Amino acid sequence: MDRFAALSAFVAVVEHGGFAPAARRLGVAASSLTRQLNGLEESLGTLLMNRSTRSVTLTETGRQYYEDARRILEDLVNADRSASEQSGPPGGLLKVTMPVAFGRLHVAPALPVFLQQFPHIQLELHLSDALANLVEDRLDIALRLGVPGSSTLIARKLAPHHRVICASPDYLGEHGAPREPGDLTAHNCLLFDYLATGNRWTLSRGGRQEKVAVSGNLRANNSEMLREAAIGGAGLLLMPTWLVGGDIAAGRLVPVLQEWTPSPAAGEGAVWAVYLANRRGSRKIASFIDFLAVHFGSPPYWDEACDWL
Repeated sequence: MDRFAALSAFVAVVEHGGFAPAARRLGVAASSLTRQLNGLEESLGTLLMNRSTRSVTLTETGRQYYEDARRILEDLVNADRSASEQSGPPGGLLKVTMPVAFGRLHVAPALPVFLQQFPHIQLELHLSDALANLVEDRLDIALRLGVPGSSTLIARKLAPHHRVICASPDYLGEHGAPREPGDLTAHNCLLFDYLATGNRWTLSRGGRQEKVAVSGNLRANNSEMLREAAIGGAGLLLMPTWLVGGDIAAGRLVPVLQEWTPSPAAGEGAVWAVYLANRRGSRKIASFIDFLAVHFGSPPYWDEACDWL
């Protein structure tokens, strides 16, 4: 029995939900997959799958064996890929996930230049504000804001992740600017659903920390929608400088309470690129991360107008 062929057959049957769909995907006869699975179970001396005329289900042993088998096959693919990458220019499929707004504003505009510099790389981008699992989702790189995630991942800091409270000139002209954190309670504050501290904004200065319960008439789970509302004069906004730095530079938004630092959740403070430890040495991963680091700059271009940071 070809053990790797049997493992591949087993994983394919599990992931495609049966022998027939797996056979169609692999371009082989279903009977061939059946023989390989029978031989694998015979060699192991245990049942991996419960078979019926309509479906297959994993046994308890089969569930654990599937996880181990998939990891073994992925390690083999990664080993082959790493070896092949050592000769010639970086190339192949590169799957990257990133937050929606950050990807649209700061990665998408740079992609034509990257693809021109690395014509042998094919990018597959996944934009989502959900935290992706690199193993389960079979991704090469994740861009993350705040904490890099699991300690088993290799993380590289690409840029700082500062936040600022700001509002439009029209709003400040009508309502005035807060002078102390406590003044925020008298203002209409635009609320972001993904803010870890909810309706409580925490600000620090010289070892002093103040937590202010804020309120407002607009809440959203999309940062760009709140940014547009702030530009239109709807209220005060607490957002990262990568989102509003350009608006501050153009005068569309004005920072307030600059001597106070909005405190992110514990461990936040950076834009990270993370990848699996078994992808260490991948030239296409290094190429993408190095490119973004240069593109963002140090300090990043979005902080150029934020000279108080």
